[in-house]
Amino acid sequence: MVMRFLKKFYTFIIFLFLYAPILVLMVLSFNETKSRSVWGGFTLKWYFELFSNRDVKNALYYTLIIAFISAIVSTVVGTFAAIGIYNLGYISRKLILNINNMPVMNSEIVTGVALMTLFVAIKIPLGFFTLLISHIMFCTPYVILSVLPKLRQMNKHLPEAALDLGATPAYTIRKVIIPQIMPGIITGGLIAFTLSIDDFVISFFNSGSGVTNLSVVAYAMARRGINPSINALCTIMFLAVVILLIIINKRSSKGAELMP
Repeated sequence: MVMRFLKKFYTFIIFLFLYAPILVLMVLSFNETKSRSVWGGFTLKWYFELFSNRDVKNALYYTLIIAFISAIVSTVVGTFAAIGIYNLGYISRKLILNINNMPVMNSEIVTGVALMTLFVAIKIPLGFFTLLISHIMFCTPYVILSVLPKLRQMNKHLPEAALDLGATPAYTIRKVIIPQIMPGIITGGLIAFTLSIDDFVISFFNSGSGVTNLSVVAYAMARRGINPSINALCTIMFLAVVILLIIINKRSSKGAELMP
């Protein structure tokens, strides 16, 4: 009984340590005054001030556009890459998976600097295109890792049966394989969208003048001094990511329940 209480108390302390700063930030985003120690009353003026900021609106536009495009492209590329990897031999599959896992395991700063160096070396100016390519490259491995488990759960004889009955490979992929792995594809797309919205390091190194996202704008605002609008911006970003993660987890739970 005592050990169970200690385990729960320890878990509570860990989560409190992790999330207390975020909760404080969210509360301060509704504080009437700029003070971080005095509560001046409830207000939404920092949110109105935030969305009246031209730089923030511009960054929000690019954040959503890049997140949508990179999520769609990385989902399509990652899905077909996962199907290809699944059909490789054991040694080839292990080799490709290890290569795919490198961007996931790598520090983001390594990936960000490497991509920036590549763009500069081939004389591509940093801007919308480089930021989009960076996000697609960063998100695709996560889509592959999301789709592959669904391929392993699929009855491997279904595609063979479709081909034996006269279906073309393209028709088999479209009508047999894709419907079977659709939960993994949707989850991978949501993960890619979440990662793109939340990314800072890769965006910081590969964005150009006039083209940036909310994470970089929040960093720039923080460098100019503490402004309650930053709290409002971070609160919105945190809630958006939490909602997407809840949707992803709900879909994963439903998929697990439907498994035989």
